[in-house]
Parts: sequence; C-alpha cells; structure tokens
Amino acid sequence: MSRHHVDTVDENGLSVRVLAGDALPGGTSAHGDHYRPVAGEMDDPARPHFGRIDFERLPNTRDLGGLPAADGRRVRPGLLLRSGLLCWASDDDLRRLRDDYRLRAVVDFRDATELAETPDPMRLLPEARLVHADVLNQVYEGVTQSAEARRRFQRLKDDDDDPAGFLAEFYPHHLTSEAGIRAYALFIRTILETDDGAVLWHCHVGRDRCGMGSMLVEHILGVPMAAIEDDYLATNLYTDEPTTLRADANLRFIRVAVGALTSQWGGIGGYVRDALGVSDADVSELRARYLE
Repeated sequence: MSRHHVDTVDENGLSVRVLAGDALPGGTSAHGDHYRPVAGEMDDPARPHFGRIDFERLPNTRDLGGLPAADGRRVRPGLLLRSGLLCWASDDDLRRLRDDYRLRAVVDFRDATELAETPDPMRLLPEARLVHADVLNQVYEGVTQSAEARRRFQRLKDDDDDPAGFLAEFYPHHLTSEAGIRAYALFIRTILETDDGAVLWHCHVGRDRCGMGSMLVEHILGVPMAAIEDDYLATNLYTDEPTTLRADANLRFIRVAVGALTSQWGGIGGYVRDALGVSDADVSELRARYLE
C-alpha cells in the first residue's frame, strides 16, 4: 500500500500531519479518536526510520545522517545525534556511543533542577564533555512577569477547548528569550568546536528544546523545511512518553516558532546570523564537515 502523509486539522484545531488511511505506530489511527501528528515517508533508504538508532533504552535517539541538505548533498552519518534523556541508557548503549560513535560532546538543554534529578552518565562517557545550555532559564518567569500575562498563560494552560494553546503561545520563547539565544549560540559553538567524533544534544523527551536545536542545525546545513518538519514530528513515533494533545510535537508549534523568527529576524537564517552570531564562514565550515 502506498504510504503518504497529509496535512490536516484535528478536532481541537491543531495542525497535524498524518499517514493517510493507515494505522500509526503504537496502534494510533488517523481515523481514530485521537490524532497523533507523525512525519511522512518512513522508508527513505538514505535515512530509514528517521535516523533512529537501535539502542536498547534510548527510544528517541536519532542520527541526522542521511537528511537531504545543501547542493544536493546529504548529512554525513554518525556525527550529529539528537536524543531524549541519556540517564536511561543501558551499559551497551553507552558503550556504543563511546566506541562506535566516538561521542565527544553532550549538550544538555535542561535546567539545573532537571540535571540534578536525572544527571547525564558522563562518568561512562569519559571522552565526551558536558555542555549545559539551559534554554528555559527563568524564561517562564520572564514572559509572565505582569499580572495580566500570568492570567493569560494560566487560561491557556487550563483551556480544554484548545489544549495545545499554551505550548503554541510559549514555543517561540525557546528561541527568542535571552536564555534561549545564549543556549543555542553555545550549542552551535560547541558543534563548531567539536571537529572529531560525534555531538549529541538532548532535553527530556527530545521534542521541544532538542527539536528547536535540531531545526537550527538542519537549517544551517541546508535541509529543506519539509524535511526539518518531518524530523521534528518523528519524535511522536519513538517517544515512550504518554500521548497527549498538549505534549505531542505538532506543526503548529514549529511553525509559530519560525513565524516569530521571521517577524524579528527575517527568518531562521537571520536569527542564526544576527542573534546567534553564526557567520557565513561558520556555515561553510559546518557544511564542509557534516555534508557528503
């Protein structure tokens, strides 16, 4: 049966991409009571299963290798890895990251409390450095400092008629806040400074903070927006978090974030250049290193 995706709107007004006429992984159906946004074709021979690596206990660790990129090239495999929490990794998972992928840097987008509760297993990754890039450091407080803003955010969080409204409102702040700009600038700088072995970045699930970081790297490498969106949505196939309309990756979220960058910086490219300080020479260096 031919598999293709369609963009549609679910019963809650969320923009979703679903596999037309097919049961989705995990038993979710495009025709059931709950739409789960998913990405498109699953059998791209250059990047099967959206780059998912068959680790034992890391369900959403994926290799950007194989993504279509600038000048008809592809992202080189084994060097750029997106992930959820590393603390659940088995000993063999960590061995593979250490020996097979030659992991040299771990960028953790979580806050200090999250790091303390579920620290990264760096002791078992002795050749990798840990880079803490807290995307949401005091961001929630910063965007809700007025009484009216606090009331608006609370209404959005409690709105069952638009359960994803809070995330849609909040998503741009991952990128546009001072903390987000500092964190993602550090993230890109870490990749630039790691010229040997792999870089892995993660948040909790590997969806929001990790997803925005992945979008930035992929844009720098010239990945088309449709492929960026598919890669973002693929988290819904592999996360073991409970499925909820409030939490699923959704086109609405990534597009409102891109819209905010377009409004303030003229697009993702302007944001990368002017907010993050990534030069044309940096872009050329990253493409030379990570494309084939």
